Amino acid sequence: MQHAPTALSHVGREREQALRELDPLTVTKLWDNPCWLSFRLNFVAFRFNDPVYRWIETRYGLVRPEFVALYAVGLKDGVAAKNIVASSGLPKNTLSRAIQRLLQRRLLRRETDRGDLRSFVLYLTAPGRAIFDETLPLMLRQQKAMLSALTEGEQRQLCELMDKLVIASPAWPTDLDGQE
Repeated sequence: MQHAPTALSHVGREREQALRELDPLTVTKLWDNPCWLSFRLNFVAFRFNDPVYRWIETRYGLVRPEFVALYAVGLKDGVAAKNIVASSGLPKNTLSRAIQRLLQRRLLRRETDRGDLRSFVLYLTAPGRAIFDETLPLMLRQQKAMLSALTEGEQRQLCELMDKLVIASPAWPTDLDGQE
């Protein structure tokens, strides 16, 4: 089986620790897998998202799609729902329901888009902003904890490599039917 270019043999003692702490299937998926990139990215994303979303749901009663929408508007007030769909990867109907719940809870408000009177844009209300402002430092702490395994230079390099992947992503296949 083809090993990843960053096979565990390169990380020495950390490898042995990982092998003891992870279940055998996880070890196989992460290191003895020809599709290592996807599984490693998903593993790391899950280790960030799972505790964050569980905390948000417990504290605020917001499920993941609701917080995804609230967070998006917190980053960019005046955004349209279609932009949240495009940036999140969540289905349109899922986000539509989430946005409706946020509007009902008065965490978001909707206004007619001045540039396109047929469309609406979303803004955080004061309670929505309070949730965003309380949650962001928690997320930054989680990110900092995860990145602490890397030097500052490695963090910059990881960011640059991720930039390259994101920039290249429009050229990737979106439909695998008929692919050889």
